[in-house]
Amino acid sequence: MSTEYQRALGRRIAQERKRRGLSQPELARLIDRSVAWVSQVERGVRKVDRMSVLEKVAETLDVPLSELAAEAPVVAAVTEETPGTADLRLLLSSVHSLRAMLHPVPAAPAEELRAQVEQAWELVHESRYAELTGLLQGLVPALETAVRSAPEERRAELFELLAAAYQACSAALAKLGEPEAAWIAADRAIIAAERAGDPLLVAAGAFRLGFVFLGARHFDQVEETARTASDALWFLAEAGKPEAMSLWGALTLQRAVAASLLNDADTAYRHLAKAREIAGRLGDGRNDYNTEFGPANVALHEVAVAVELGDAGHALRAGTTVDVSTLSGERRARLHIHLARAHAQRRQIDEAVSAVLEAEAVTPEQVRNHRAVRRLVSDLLTMQDPPSPELRELADRVGA
Repeated sequence: MSTEYQRALGRRIAQERKRRGLSQPELARLIDRSVAWVSQVERGVRKVDRMSVLEKVAETLDVPLSELAAEAPVVAAVTEETPGTADLRLLLSSVHSLRAMLHPVPAAPAEELRAQVEQAWELVHESRYAELTGLLQGLVPALETAVRSAPEERRAELFELLAAAYQACSAALAKLGEPEAAWIAADRAIIAAERAGDPLLVAAGAFRLGFVFLGARHFDQVEETARTASDALWFLAEAGKPEAMSLWGALTLQRAVAASLLNDADTAYRHLAKAREIAGRLGDGRNDYNTEFGPANVALHEVAVAVELGDAGHALRAGTTVDVSTLSGERRARLHIHLARAHAQRRQIDEAVSAVLEAEAVTPEQVRNHRAVRRLVSDLLTMQDPPSPELRELADRVGA
């Protein structure tokens, strides 16, 4: 292990520890090491010379092992199965297109299929993933059949619906911590959008792909996908086309989040400012391509960016002024989770627990199946000794 890597590893561990609001003694207790050991590793004067120890640090800080083990001889992949994902993975593993090609049947009416796609997105926005899975298990095969059996003049519309269905599938899988499967769904959505001949729908697929890369912590790929898509859209957004403005703004918010996760505050806030300007021109009340882009969503992302940068004060100040009444349940719950993380960074345990409980009241399925929530509650258990009854019960529900 080179000295340069040793120091860089120490800085990364310290940065992630502070971002999660943990003290050195608390991290030491979580990984069963001494405070002196943590201090020496963070200062780069001590090596982490066992892969098992590095795995424990990565798991505790919720950082992919591959990002810490740049010079380690073996990288062990540790994955966590999230309830409710198996059926969605199987849905993507099924070769519905082949059955549709060999056994064509009359296509269902487009109005009926569109209503089901709209219902799928309602379930995504409310984080009701079990119901969504049941719906998509019938909808995706029906659409795969429809695009192959319908007359040529109907196919563009049906490919549009297929793209939207795969986007819904990708959005759910990304939220459930399944980036590989979510990537497959996003890629199929982009292909279907191209077959529909709809460039804005292709951009919407790129937006979903950005979420996949965020979940996988491939921040350079987030930036590249969002940058190239937003650059292509800019002339339409600048001309005032509302759908293009929404997509451009949503992609720019993704770039802000990616920059914050790389600890690049200047770039993150610069992207936020650009998104805020176009959101002001666009106004409230739109949900083009299920982006929910507008002033409220920009404010929500400001909170998220501040939390990632470790600026809990900014996050809490911004969060108290956000009116999220126009946003979906998923976005409202996300704001409460960000605020809980900010409170945790300030070691305000009771306030953090209250914020998580508010998120759970809005979207219980999302909160109880969210790995980041599980990590947050585990941190709160470490900070509060003994934990309050509310925190104990919450920990039981989320599996912390």
